[in-house]
Amino acid sequence: MGWFDHDSDEAQAHSEVVNAPHKAEISHELIAAAASYEAAKAYEKHCEQNGKPDSHAKAKEIVAGLAGAFIDRMVETKGLDFVDTQKAKHEAKKRCEEQVAVEYESDY
Repeated sequence: MGWFDHDSDEAQAHSEVVNAPHKAEISHELIAAAASYEAAKAYEKHCEQNGKPDSHAKAKEIVAGLAGAFIDRMVETKGLDFVDTQKAKHEAKKRCEEQVAVEYESDY
C-alpha cells in the first residue's frame, strides 16, 4: 500500500475501530486515523480502476469523501455522538489531504 503501511498507526487504528463493540468509547483521533487508512485503501483501488485524478484538488475531494463515508458508517454502527463525528471528519480530512499533497508533490 502506498500511503499507510499495514503496520502503520492508521492501520492499527482501523483494526481497533472496526472491531470495537457498539457504543464503545472510541476517540475521534482513533476514528480519524482509521478513516484515513480506509480512505487510502479505497483511493488506491479507485486509481487502479480509473487512473489518477487530473488535479490535486479533485484527489483531495475524493479522499475526503471516502474518509467521510467510513466515519458515517462507524457512527451508525458504533453509536457515536455528533461532536466526535465532526471532530473525526475534520481530523481525517486533514490527514488525507496531507497524504494527497505528498503524493502530488512527488509527481513533480
